[in-house]
Amino acid sequence: MTLLLALTLALAASVPPAVAPPGPAPLDAAVAGRFAALALACVEREYPNKIAHTLAGDADVKPPRELTPAFYGCYDWHSAVHGHWLLLRLVRLDPQAPYAGPARQRLGRAFASPAIAAEAAYVRADGRRAFERPYGLAWLLQVAAELRGWDDPEARAWAASLQPLEQVARDRLAEWIPKLTHPIRSGEHSQSAFAFGLTLDWARTAGDDAMRELLTERIRALYGNDRDCPLAYEPSGEDFLSPCLAEADLLRRVLEPAVFASWLTRFLTSIPRDGASGWLPPAVAADPTDPKLAHLDGLNLSRAWMLEGIAQGLPATDPRLPALRAAAARHRERGLASVTGEHYEGGHWLGSFATYLMTQRGLAAEPRSSAPPPSSVLPSHSAAPSTSVAPAKAGAHR
Repeated sequence: MTLLLALTLALAASVPPAVAPPGPAPLDAAVAGRFAALALACVEREYPNKIAHTLAGDADVKPPRELTPAFYGCYDWHSAVHGHWLLLRLVRLDPQAPYAGPARQRLGRAFASPAIAAEAAYVRADGRRAFERPYGLAWLLQVAAELRGWDDPEARAWAASLQPLEQVARDRLAEWIPKLTHPIRSGEHSQSAFAFGLTLDWARTAGDDAMRELLTERIRALYGNDRDCPLAYEPSGEDFLSPCLAEADLLRRVLEPAVFASWLTRFLTSIPRDGASGWLPPAVAADPTDPKLAHLDGLNLSRAWMLEGIAQGLPATDPRLPALRAAAARHRERGLASVTGEHYEGGHWLGSFATYLMTQRGLAAEPRSSAPPPSSVLPSHSAAPSTSVAPAKAGAHR
């Protein structure tokens, strides 16, 4: 990293955003009910199931509900995790909604201490150090962040129950992040930029300053000098995350608006300044019954929230804002039209992506939690961050 860039990024880390981020956007009750129904229909549906399970012996041959008794539905572990996040998010925003009662009942079963203890033991077991890393672990931390930010008696009890698994997820990522010598620039679960963003948002809410500083240092080291991202090569045929847009959405979380604007000029050169929306066409999933090809429906949703995040990170007078917002609107419209539940291949997960987009979860300000953070001692082999970063101010979210 050049000395000038290092000094610029260090300064940017201590500067709050020019405009306070918004609170959660209101969500139409009928739309929220439809999303909640999708999650309620799958979080306890055990089959079909695609488990990422390492067998150490015959005794490890068990059904999903015994292997991971909290998160065994929705086809795979990470979808079960963010399906529960969807329910938490919607009930937190509208506690009196018709779906709130059934959702609370399911959440109470999932966050029961015995189920969470079994989950934590499963993830900690030998041979599973890469289990659901980074995508599923980052979503688990997003569940914890939602609970930490919710002033509700049941939510506080669930947060306390979840703490052992939250700690395991946090520690697994804290062990891995310093060893990652190159970004993972895929458009699927292994991508590092999206997981870094979820984890950074959690660290700020949880008050985990060690994780926040570690991530800030690694984001600078891994991405700070990137330029000329080949957005024209996207998407790949099975993407549900954009490598280029996810990286930009990550960097806006740690850079002051003017510095982010300069970085973005070098990184994404094709963003027009005339307000046009056609510079980034939405993706088309030719077969929504194919579990991999259906990823493109999710890509439209994640592109929409990433474009909105990039726009929020820029100065209010930046000439690229109209084009970013126009492209976000096109992707939002196309993505939401695919969230039907008609096919389980998309129905088990697209509702979570739609909820993340529609409630502005990546943009909304979250206060620092009053609950104690998890143990935040970084592994002894990890390098100390090269730059000290002041804690984020309450409500700050970049």
